[in-house]
Amino acid sequence: MAHLLGADGVSLVVGTRTLFDGIALGLDDGDRVGVVGPNGAGKSTLLRLLAGSQTPDGGRVTRVGGLRIGMLDQRDEAGEGQSIRDLVHGQSAEHTWASDASTRAVHAGLLADLDLDAPATTLSGGQRRRVALAALLVADHDVLFLDEPTNHLDVEGVAWLAEHLQERFGRPNARGALVVVTHDRWFLDAVCSRMWEVRGDGSGEIEGYEGGYAAYVLARAERARTAAVSAEKRNNLLRKELAWLRRGAPARTSKPKFRLDAAAALIADEPAPRDPLELTQMATKRLGKDVLDLEDVTVRVPPRGAEPGRTLLDDVTWRLGPGDRYGVVGVNGAGKTTLLALLAGRRQPDEGRVKRGKTIHVAELTQDVGELDDVGGLRVVELIEQEKRTVSVGGKELTASQLVERLGFTRERSQTLVRDLSGGERRRLQLLRLLVAEPNVLLLDEPTNDLDTDTLAAFEDLLDGWPGTLVVVSHDRYLLERVCDREVALLGDGTIRDLPGGVEQYLELRRAAVRDGASAAGEPAVAADGAAPGPAAGESAAPTSAELRAAKKEIGRIERRLTKIAELEARLHDSMAQKATDHEAVTALAADLRKLAVEKDELEAAWMEAAEVAG
Repeated sequence: MAHLLGADGVSLVVGTRTLFDGIALGLDDGDRVGVVGPNGAGKSTLLRLLAGSQTPDGGRVTRVGGLRIGMLDQRDEAGEGQSIRDLVHGQSAEHTWASDASTRAVHAGLLADLDLDAPATTLSGGQRRRVALAALLVADHDVLFLDEPTNHLDVEGVAWLAEHLQERFGRPNARGALVVVTHDRWFLDAVCSRMWEVRGDGSGEIEGYEGGYAAYVLARAERARTAAVSAEKRNNLLRKELAWLRRGAPARTSKPKFRLDAAAALIADEPAPRDPLELTQMATKRLGKDVLDLEDVTVRVPPRGAEPGRTLLDDVTWRLGPGDRYGVVGVNGAGKTTLLALLAGRRQPDEGRVKRGKTIHVAELTQDVGELDDVGGLRVVELIEQEKRTVSVGGKELTASQLVERLGFTRERSQTLVRDLSGGERRRLQLLRLLVAEPNVLLLDEPTNDLDTDTLAAFEDLLDGWPGTLVVVSHDRYLLERVCDREVALLGDGTIRDLPGGVEQYLELRRAAVRDGASAAGEPAVAADGAAPGPAAGESAAPTSAELRAAKKEIGRIERRLTKIAELEARLHDSMAQKATDHEAVTALAADLRKLAVEKDELEAAWMEAAEVAG
């Protein structure tokens, strides 16, 4: 494969921070590189250095002659006085690009709902991102640098982009290379063949890993294990040296000189600490049997200007119980954020009611980091102290300063004014502010925005053991599949659709909707991915790979719930034995057992159905 671009001894210092110190990197044809690292480590700066839009302090970036580079940064220009067509195709005549199959695919994947002649200034933030992406993908570049390309894309958009980039750069003998900065772990796994980790710890180093995100996590864990073994050996040697030096008279002769040097060498060889970030599992308030119920709820959006009114939810009933963990996906504008507003009590339904349990304590993470603007004059630690000065964690009392340090804010950074924090730091602070309130219901609206992969991993570890009720709206498939037991979809038809097959089932439904729409318009029913239509009514077909995955996932979910039911039944039987003389208590416990038995029968029937599909 041909070499395209290389960094040779590149160094860069910003203020007093060393971002890069003599790094050496290379790109060849077919490379698909994902860049990860903490917020502020220099990931975007690295892309600018390699693309040539920023000059290093030392070293050089070499490129083969005539190399065509395309760069997508995090700022999407509005395009004053230009149409969408102008932004995507410039002055190119329509017949020159309309006849190109790959260009038509980009239009179908990113611009299908946009009028190409509409003024660019009318675009929303998400639409501007899609237009900027489309402009980059239809151009003839050898190397693409993409900075957070999945921002503002929904689940469908992320899936389409991953497939497009894999097809373009991942096929055998592919020409060109891709470097992408993103926090979307599913996207990294689907697209990338290599990973670069920007350390961001002051060392100025970048570590390379083969494989996508999952391989990177495994390799990094192995490196950490090896480092821990080495550190333990080093500590044992150091203890021996120090013990020797403390021994009376011999320590005052000239002999300990080499021992002191040996001890100093052991200390100097101590590697920098890794992964200091920790999200702390705090107490949660007791959660009763009744949590949140939507009963016959209807929500309408009134007409606005030229836009007609719409019904977001139409006579919907949805019940959330203690410990339920739901992921919510859906088309843009279907009402996902409105659904969270209903659950949080920020909005009332036009019809029906939201029934709220007496013991619930709801905490909501919104998409708006601007909600911290009102407290921008406070320091980080002061903001947390406003909520609580101390918090009980594992039987120990931790101060506000100890909590913010666990969340990755150094002692110096904890004294920073909130208004001076980066987007990722603000997001972390929002999370901590929620958790110190000890809620038992968490509502999360796009929680992965602006968080780096280490923070996301810590966040998911926290949610794994979350004892309360959880509702997550997100386009991050990795997060949804990791922390949620069930997914539901808002498809824009006023309903909440259960998704036993998870996100993959949602994408299948959306592809079917595209096919149905094409057929209704008299066009051939071909899926967005080029797949042929399914069998006609009455024909039988073997389960698709997506259906097999969905069935296996459903089996896993059912088995986890059956295990939990068995544990609950055992506790109830123990309680009945302890309260055998209390007739009322025994009657109530027996009623609970009957409910569990009904649920168990339903789950076992569902397990049989899923097992038939999974074979």
